[in-house]
Amino acid sequence: MAHKLKKKLTSKPKARARVFAALGDRTRVALVAQLAGNPGSSIAQLGEGIEMTRQAVTKHLGVLERAGVVRSRASGRERLFELERESLESAREFLELIVVQRVK
Repeated sequence: MAHKLKKKLTSKPKARARVFAALGDRTRVALVAQLAGNPGSSIAQLGEGIEMTRQAVTKHLGVLERAGVVRSRASGRERLFELERESLESAREFLELIVVQRVK
């Protein structure tokens, strides 16, 4: 394995693991999908159509935020959430490197 490729695959393992762990829950994946089409959504907006309490939605968003998948900002009395695209792009690149390496 080339040195550059190995370095890319082995850099930031804890951060990458947190992203994949956060995305290992179908509710959180659904929230990420919602945010992809609706950046700047509130907890109430994200909870629409999901059969769970706002508190549960908040908990899932907290996991995603701690993993670096989403970020939030205050807007009046609400928190608005959006994707942290760089984190998701890094995860995608990691998976792509693994697939390319396996094909070789």
